[in-house]
Amino acid sequence: MSKLLRGAALAGAVLTMLAIAGPASAHVTIGPDTSPKGGSDVELTFRVPNEEAQANTTQVEVDFPTDKPITGVLPEPTPGWTVKVDNLTLTTPIKTDDGTVTQVVQRITWSGGQLAPGQYQGFRVMLGSLPDNADSLTFKALQTYSNGDVVRWIDVRQPGQPEPDHPAPVLTLTAAAPDGGSSAPSSPGSQPTASATVSAPSSSTGTTTTTAAAKTSDSTARGLGIAGIVVGVLGLGAGAFGISAARRKGAGTTE
Repeated sequence: MSKLLRGAALAGAVLTMLAIAGPASAHVTIGPDTSPKGGSDVELTFRVPNEEAQANTTQVEVDFPTDKPITGVLPEPTPGWTVKVDNLTLTTPIKTDDGTVTQVVQRITWSGGQLAPGQYQGFRVMLGSLPDNADSLTFKALQTYSNGDVVRWIDVRQPGQPEPDHPAPVLTLTAAAPDGGSSAPSSPGSQPTASATVSAPSSSTGTTTTTAAAKTSDSTARGLGIAGIVVGVLGLGAGAFGISAARRKGAGTTE
């Protein structure tokens, strides 16, 4: 019996450790976690897991970086949740291709929903424009539970250091597409021009060939016409000679 009790206690301890370790490995993350610098209309998802065993997540707040501001955001409706976007008025407006921007995104808050233990929720957004002068963007998040607990996902990862317990979601910005890449869509448009350029000599060659053939045909016709005239003249001459000979022969017979 003591062995059974010890085995049960050990199994319970293992299960407890697994239950604790499982949630601890889940963090608030962002996906995809990379995007080109200066990109526009970028779709991202903030993925929030519930790490509590007896409480629901009822609110998620994501703070946007204001030192490298993002101009504009459109949250996708999340069933059961209410979303609120807070903007920050800039002291120095930003000039963009779409005009001058005086406000940038400061915070997005999702509330009123119920995210149960052992589940996660994705909150999707579309960002208007990403900065082109940063290598990464850090989005600090606060997760509130129904029991009053607040988990602060605000720790910034440090190079060469272990991952913190509550790391903030990070979006890595990659090199922007080269300027020459924008000409790629116009490449198909240049095809007809190239085709026309290539076909032009062919058309010219065809015209030259047709003209040459016309000249050859005309020369042949002229040659045949002259030959016909010559043959006609010779025929007339032969006919006249035959008539004259017949007359002479007839005259000789009469005598």
